[in-house]
Amino acid sequence: MTRSAGEQPAQTSAVTRQPPTRQLHVITWGCQMNVYDSGRMADVLAPLGYAPTPVPEGADMVILNTCHIRDRAAEKVFSELGRLRLLKQAREAAGGRMILAVAGCVAQAEGAEILARAPYVDIVLGPQTYHRLPEMVARASRAAGAVIETDFPAEDKFDHLPDAAAPQGLTAFLTIQEGCDKFCSFCVVPYTRGAEASRPAAAVLAEARRLVAQGAREITLLGQNVNAWHGAGPDGQPATLGRLVRWLAEIPGLSRIRYTTSHPRDMDDELIAAHAEVPALMPFLHLPVQSGSDRMLAAMNRRHTADAYREIIGQLRAARPDIALSSDFIVGHPGETEADFEATMQLIRDIGFAQAFSFKYSPRPGTPAAGAPNQVPEAEKDRRLQALQALLREQQAAFNAACAGLTIPVLFTGPGRHPGQIAGRSPWLQPVHVTGPAELIGTEVQVTIASAHTNSLSGTLNQERACA
Repeated sequence: MTRSAGEQPAQTSAVTRQPPTRQLHVITWGCQMNVYDSGRMADVLAPLGYAPTPVPEGADMVILNTCHIRDRAAEKVFSELGRLRLLKQAREAAGGRMILAVAGCVAQAEGAEILARAPYVDIVLGPQTYHRLPEMVARASRAAGAVIETDFPAEDKFDHLPDAAAPQGLTAFLTIQEGCDKFCSFCVVPYTRGAEASRPAAAVLAEARRLVAQGAREITLLGQNVNAWHGAGPDGQPATLGRLVRWLAEIPGLSRIRYTTSHPRDMDDELIAAHAEVPALMPFLHLPVQSGSDRMLAAMNRRHTADAYREIIGQLRAARPDIALSSDFIVGHPGETEADFEATMQLIRDIGFAQAFSFKYSPRPGTPAAGAPNQVPEAEKDRRLQALQALLREQQAAFNAACAGLTIPVLFTGPGRHPGQIAGRSPWLQPVHVTGPAELIGTEVQVTIASAHTNSLSGTLNQERACA
């Protein structure tokens, strides 16, 4: 769980926003899209006088922005609500009020259950409706009883959001696509985020220019299936992510572009070509495969094969030989045999990953796999996960070790762990620590990597070869 109040946008000019008179605390679970959404909810509430506070004590409004992907997601929300209920009661006993809202994917999936189990919650809203927050706050303030908004609205929420109120920093996130049409057997996203929808290129480019003007040097494009983006281009015709990357790369001052999360089925030739031809597009790709078994991929409704995934990786490496890969893996999906698991291990050996995320299968109510036969025993899931993670750790360590001796561009983003150090990111997203002056923060400088560690690199500056 991350508390997002520190990431919330500050107030803009008094011409359009009231002076801060109320305190807002946001607690965010889950992916970077949820972090982005939390910031935009703060933007929407800023004209009402809400300003971020890092703690819930004394807050006039607390929002839980929830994620339904991981195990026991709803129970974690109810546990947090129980703690917040005490703060809400104490504030009301003192003559004040705390508006308590539950947002995000758990709210979308289990809104009625939230109100039944936690009737003290004032607002329940799904991820497609947070542009309506001011109206919901007004309704909750006027009347007794909770406000619930979990329908998928006809209007695009991005058309109704204000500009971001404050910079995100040197590295920024920008949502360009939401929703999912893939309906993997294990996943709730299509039910909580809705169908795939893409923002128009003009809106994306305008937001990117604002982020760069506010100091961003690296932008990560976000989407449930970000490479399924097919937004309207400047001529009004649908464009692809590969084309959007090229337009973004033309923005002065934008040094680095990344995107996540992708689906193998949407990895088209134009995007692969962009990896070869757009220097700003970083040589690091998160492309979830989930399993190396064709039988399991079919059961998961992934609609690609293990060899199709291998072919995509081959094309990417031919286009960009220095590309590094990350992926997601699920072990213990219903019906997974030892042979299926070994096929996943073989795919990992064949491809090699710089990093990865791996999980035991856990049922999500309402998904096809939740009621499937041949559920794998927990002990077997544990054994397989430990073996898979050990192999992935070996590969990550080998990738980091192979960086020693290389001279690479590093974007410095802040101070390091120790006095006199500064820290930044490699092109492959590894943290890099060097001894150097703070004035280099915000610039991209050549660094010779001296040594590799479990999750980071250390090196020495080559300032005479500065990139910016």
